[in-house]
Amino acid sequence: MFAAIVACELAFWVFVLAGLACRYLLPLKKTGAVLLICTPAIDAALLAAAAIDLRHGAEAGAVHGLSAIYIGVSIAYGHSMIRWADVRFAHRFAGGPAPVKPPKAGEEHARRERSLWYRHGLAWAIGSAILLGMVALIGDEERTRALVETVKLWSFVLGIDFLISFSYTLFPRKPKRPRDSSSR
Repeated sequence: MFAAIVACELAFWVFVLAGLACRYLLPLKKTGAVLLICTPAIDAALLAAAAIDLRHGAEAGAVHGLSAIYIGVSIAYGHSMIRWADVRFAHRFAGGPAPVKPPKAGEEHARRERSLWYRHGLAWAIGSAILLGMVALIGDEERTRALVETVKLWSFVLGIDFLISFSYTLFPRKPKRPRDSSSR
């Protein structure tokens, strides 16, 4: 099962890079778009592999939990990861504008941190639904204990992320002051 997760992660990036290469290095814009659109199929393959493994009697373990986390993160962050890579690829190979650096202080930084937390919450909701769906599908508390523990651990991590992300709303980072060159 671990090999399936690694294979899906590699396949995701192979499809992304192949799609971007077709889009910017080769005159194959439609092919590039198709390759980028195919990335969700990788998630479906991973979900099917995990379900088949569990249906054939495997005891749910951390690897099955990791597959649900991977799917949740891939769905919640996939589009933004592709957009991130697309901007950099366009800048490097097609004369596109330089990527905009994220804000490091002030209200814009706080807004970005909240937005990232919301995306994490979406990943958690999708991944937890998959995990609890696998628990219901198997119907054996002993075989699925690791999946429930994964939901609990991820919920704890999400709570910590909430505290950190929203702390910037209450206590925004101050912009760094430029160094005074006359004090040297």
